[in-house]
Amino acid sequence: MISARSVWEDIVKIRERSPLVHNITNFVVMNNTANALLALGASPVMAHADEEVEEMVGNCAALVINIGTLSAAWVGAMEKAMLRARERGVPVVLDPVGVGATGYRSRTAGGLLGTAAVRIIRGNASEISALVSSGTKMKGVDSSVSSDSASGFAHTLSGMYGCVVSLSGETDYIVQGDRRVCIRNGHPMMPRVTGLGCSASALSAAFAAVNEDAFAAAAHAMAVMGIAGELAAREAKGPGSFQVHFLDALYGLRVEDIENLLRIDEN
Repeated sequence: MISARSVWEDIVKIRERSPLVHNITNFVVMNNTANALLALGASPVMAHADEEVEEMVGNCAALVINIGTLSAAWVGAMEKAMLRARERGVPVVLDPVGVGATGYRSRTAGGLLGTAAVRIIRGNASEISALVSSGTKMKGVDSSVSSDSASGFAHTLSGMYGCVVSLSGETDYIVQGDRRVCIRNGHPMMPRVTGLGCSASALSAAFAAVNEDAFAAAAHAMAVMGIAGELAAREAKGPGSFQVHFLDALYGLRVEDIENLLRIDEN
């Protein structure tokens, strides 16, 4: 069962253990996701060179694969890293940024999913839909459909790859098999800030590093994202200051914040 207590217990573990999270991510969000991980208590590393990814995965507690700014060299490094993670039993989170926007992104995402099993796929409604239905189109890398309308695709995708699917939107859906959680935290300003979706994927990896139940890890991460967003919005005057207050909210998150703000339906 997902609860305020279970979320807080994992936050404490992250702060105590400072798990190393290896990110092969995009140029746009490297700074954002590194700071989000640090604020929560994890330890980020950004390494994408083909010559070192296998060695880096050998030292990490979780791996994030994010296809936001693709190149052939990076795809090869991602495949190497995923295979090494499989050997070590390291949890892998895939963020299929913009899948469906171009054929290259769609082929790459499909190829990566065929390379090695992932624990969590975390994406917006259009991305999750596009991984199931080739008819789904993206508006750049932004979602053009609601999370509510894509929840069925999330269930289908989870069955296809035997993994947790974390679908973000106005309501976040975390699904795996017959398990489903709806998290209703967050703030309308969040989609106005570049990289918060990618930060959600990075935090999902941090939670997966300390919790073997990938379903719980994904749910805890999205709850923390939403609650930190609500706390940040209380102080922010716009998207620029929101980013600063969001990091501060992650850093100063208390058990009382989780207990007072968590809005979750589990069925």
